[in-house]
Amino acid sequence: MDLQDLLNKGPEEEGKPSKGKSPLVSLKSDLDFYKDSIQEVSSEMMAEGYTLYPIFVAHQLKVDLGELILDKDELNTQWSIQASSLEEFVDRGIIKEDKKEFFIKNFKSANEFMCLFVIVPEGANFVFYPYNT
Repeated sequence: MDLQDLLNKGPEEEGKPSKGKSPLVSLKSDLDFYKDSIQEVSSEMMAEGYTLYPIFVAHQLKVDLGELILDKDELNTQWSIQASSLEEFVDRGIIKEDKKEFFIKNFKSANEFMCLFVIVPEGANFVFYPYNT
C-alpha cells in the first residue's frame, strides 16, 4: 500500500463533510523532512548485516518496538520514527511466521522505498513510501 492510498478518501466517504485533516497529511510532510536520515539508517542496517528488510515504525504516541531514531519532540515534528526489522516483527508476533514469505515477496526495494509500519489510533498498516518523491 502507498501513503497516497491512505490519504485519499474512499468511495464510501465521497460527499460527506470532512471531519478534519487526516494525521497522515502531517506524516507525509514529516517523511519528506526525514527521508534522507531514514534512507541512511536503512542502508546501514543492510550493510551491517542486521537485516535485509528494514521496517520503520511511524507513530505519535509511545511505542515499544524497534529503536527510536527520530524523536518528534526533539525535532519539533508530529511523528516519531523507530527503526526495526522483519526479524523483530516476526519475533514479536506482529508478522506471523506463516506470513513471513508473503511479506518478503511483497517487500519493495529498500534502496528505493522506506517500509513504514504506521500506527494511528484506528489501527496500523504497512506503507511503502518512495525516497525520491
